Amino acid sequence: PSRVARMCQEIYGGLDQDAGVHLAKQFTVEDNELVLEKDITFYSTCEHHLMPFMGKAHIAYLPSGKVVGLSKLARTVETYARRLQIQEQLTSQIADAIDLYLEPRGVMVVMEAEHTCMSARGIKKAGSKTLTYACRGEFKDSAQLRSDVFALIKE
Repeated sequence: PSRVARMCQEIYGGLDQDAGVHLAKQFTVEDNELVLEKDITFYSTCEHHLMPFMGKAHIAYLPSGKVVGLSKLARTVETYARRLQIQEQLTSQIADAIDLYLEPRGVMVVMEAEHTCMSARGIKKAGSKTLTYACRGEFKDSAQLRSDVFALIKE
């Protein structure tokens, strides 16, 4: 039982975390057009089936005078991924946190994941992936910006 308790503390530890703590350490920049941190590995647990899903997160933002350390973006992903979660909500929570704390001109979060509730049970389609994205600010208004980010993610 103690092993299971420690595992649950690790897997669901994001419930006790605040992304604002990670995003509070900021640096001033004068001119920076786009920041993209891609291929951030994450693991989460589906709140519907209590089964894992895992994949990669990609975060792009347009700074408005301040940036955050790159590891802080990965820590933000971890904060929200370490909760019972659905991918759609996870994507929005990360975008909202970055938008709130960094106040960028825009933010875009793209997440791609394999869900074991589809690959190991039910329809059993291993290798299928779900892609979600959330846009705020200038990314919401500009198809060209979104297209640019998708192209950079594929590189």
